[in-house]
Amino acid sequence: MSEKKDNLVINVDEIYAETSNWHVNAGGIKVVAKRMAGRFRRLKWFGMSVWLILFLGPYFRWNDSQAILFDIPNQQFNFFDITVFPQDIWMLSLTLLFFAILLAAVTSVAGRVFCGYFCFQTVWTDVYTFIETKLEGDTPQKANKFKNAAWSINKVSRVLTKHSLWLIIAALTGVSFTAWFTDAYQLWHDYLTLQASLTAWLVLGTFTVGTYVFAGFMREQVCFWLCPYARLQGVMYDQDTVLPSYDAERGEPRGKIKKGHLDTQKGSCIDCKVCVAVCPTGIDIRQGQQEGCITCGMCIDACDSIMEKTNQPTGLIRYASYKELHHNKNAVSIFKRPRVIIYSLILMAALAGIGYGFSNLSPTEFKVVHERQPLFVRLSDGSIQNKYTLKLLNKTKQPLIIHYSIQGLDGASLHGLRGELTIEPGKVVPVTALVRVPADKLSKDLVPIVFIGTVTSMPHLSIKYNSMFMGPK
Repeated sequence: MSEKKDNLVINVDEIYAETSNWHVNAGGIKVVAKRMAGRFRRLKWFGMSVWLILFLGPYFRWNDSQAILFDIPNQQFNFFDITVFPQDIWMLSLTLLFFAILLAAVTSVAGRVFCGYFCFQTVWTDVYTFIETKLEGDTPQKANKFKNAAWSINKVSRVLTKHSLWLIIAALTGVSFTAWFTDAYQLWHDYLTLQASLTAWLVLGTFTVGTYVFAGFMREQVCFWLCPYARLQGVMYDQDTVLPSYDAERGEPRGKIKKGHLDTQKGSCIDCKVCVAVCPTGIDIRQGQQEGCITCGMCIDACDSIMEKTNQPTGLIRYASYKELHHNKNAVSIFKRPRVIIYSLILMAALAGIGYGFSNLSPTEFKVVHERQPLFVRLSDGSIQNKYTLKLLNKTKQPLIIHYSIQGLDGASLHGLRGELTIEPGKVVPVTALVRVPADKLSKDLVPIVFIGTVTSMPHLSIKYNSMFMGPK
């Protein structure tokens, strides 16, 4: 039985036979992944180092304050000299859109690269299992031997050391995450002196327990059963997506070989199962792409090392597309794939918007709201009065001294304000302003008027707001 799709013949029976051999570990078997050196392992270490930089971010200082701070109580995000307020939330939305589309674009091109190299769960699990394998054995056989061994001082000390290191890493993770939202050094002081707020303790406890349980015990089960992104990625693949794949045409039939002797009747795969031993989720890539594959490439490093030892060409397991493996066709260039083109256009638009927003951030935000009920009032002397609410947000890190005035309307006078106002950093001070105009100065019922906020302490920050003055018809 076969189906025709995109001018390619897909053998449904072949796919069913392949998927019927999949084995999904539901937690009954503990995966002890062997560690091997290689280019993809180096890439994984690089991806893990990104998290180290991110968690060190809150500890950098800039102009005597925290360089990067999500200051939720004061509703602002400080990034070195840049301060972003809720009024600029559209930039945050574009940033989130950029990373979401980037994730989809990368997945459509090269699979679950994020899962394999940058995912929080993957990275912390790799660190935890590194500690465990150093203390309890780096193969399933050694790990089982250690587990089944009688309790002794040596075994107890190793187990206690492992869990102690796990808890320390989990606690450091919780503190470092919390430090993004408050001053990092003050936070450490509050924790060490037991003066931290209840919220800070709850966040620390949640992250400590979550990291300890997820990375230490659940591991790949989080990817299988809890992570929604792992389920969504399947719809992002197509036949041109390059994924870690086993070249069955070259590798089959499998068979053991004698040292220095290759059997030409057999394929390149010697059935050593090293590709399975290094897999962090415990799958056999030779059974085809599976939901447990996080495209980390560890199986490629393992297989290449075996191919080199047996004097065979590398690449039996490699990044390849479905078309390349099953139809001997080269994958379509990423520049000719409609999905990638659309993703790229959205990415460029979002990036352009973010760049424009950051390059045009204003140190202040000035708004004038006209009173609607009533639109105007006729005073006893016959003059017309309008009521306005003036709001100025100080986005700088220094207090601003503001003096308000008006222009653009002959005979208009400003009332209700008491000299200069001081606006503290990150604050908005709304004030009520009354504008009066003699009736004989109004030639029509709607006249432009300009409000001016002069910053006496820093004149270059002075701003204007164009509004309207309303009178009788």
